[in-house]
Amino acid sequence: QVQLVESGGGLVQAGGSLRLSCAASGRTFSAYTMAWFRQAPGKEREFVAAISRNGVSTLYADSVKGRFTILRENAKNTVYLQIDSLKPDDSAVYYCAAGPIYSVRAESYSYWGQGTQVTVSS
Repeated sequence: QVQLVESGGGLVQAGGSLRLSCAASGRTFSAYTMAWFRQAPGKEREFVAAISRNGVSTLYADSVKGRFTILRENAKNTVYLQIDSLKPDDSAVYYCAAGPIYSVRAESYSYWGQGTQVTVSS
């Protein structure tokens, strides 16, 4: 089992920045691909970014490329999502996920956090 706890969400103006964190506990953090997904009201959960187990490889949704950066610190069992140049369309609940496969598909991830709300005002 892996427990994931997100933090760092909040209310921010368009153009601002946030840094989301996801702290993991339980089984070996470095054994898992980590990812961020988000879900806005009335919409399906969508992939945002993923990072490989060693942190060398990353994937991003086209909508966030150049604005979002995913990072991980295996020594701290933590993955981060640096969000810059925020837009109102980025408003959503952001979820951290862990899984054995480096993938953009939610079905590939076995463990999920409870989510953290990001709200961007225009």
